Amino acid sequence: MVTIHDRRTLAQNWGSLTQFELSHPRRDGTRQTLTREVYDHGSGASVLLHDPLADRVVLTRQFRLPAHLNGDSGFLIEACAGLLDGDDPETCARREAEEETGYRPQTLTFLFDLYMSPGSLTEKCACFIGHYGPGDRIAQGGGLSHEGEDIEVIELDFETAYAMIGRGEIIDAKTVLMLQWLKLNRQA
Repeated sequence: MVTIHDRRTLAQNWGSLTQFELSHPRRDGTRQTLTREVYDHGSGASVLLHDPLADRVVLTRQFRLPAHLNGDSGFLIEACAGLLDGDDPETCARREAEEETGYRPQTLTFLFDLYMSPGSLTEKCACFIGHYGPGDRIAQGGGLSHEGEDIEVIELDFETAYAMIGRGEIIDAKTVLMLQWLKLNRQA
């Protein structure tokens, strides 16, 4: 049984950073006491848009400060995604597809839930494949400027996108996993 001994809020802004003192049983039967910091900004949903007839995908490129601080360019290529903000995952995935890419998916298929970084983040991301066709673009996309979004919409044939993983051009974990799922499950 996990026991939380102390909890202290360190920061509260976009999300909350909390320090926990906890103990839990170890495999050898002893108990271990740890201090950990956990960041919580909510869970999210992501959708990889795929046109099965043309075998194309829609991705986004936007600036991500943590990637930049870690020595990468910061402009990551990703499947569209966002925080649930009180919605269920499917509603969120549809909303984010329209806001970020301008495409309205015809169908959404749930793939899996992923913890984004379970050692320090509470975020769990529901991942979907969304099918679209040429007539499903309803807007320009690009995100919501009042939320600070400046998103480039990128449409690529699937094999080009998949090859970008091996070249290190796509390094976002949820996007890599959804592209790999699509590689294994699409009708080629």
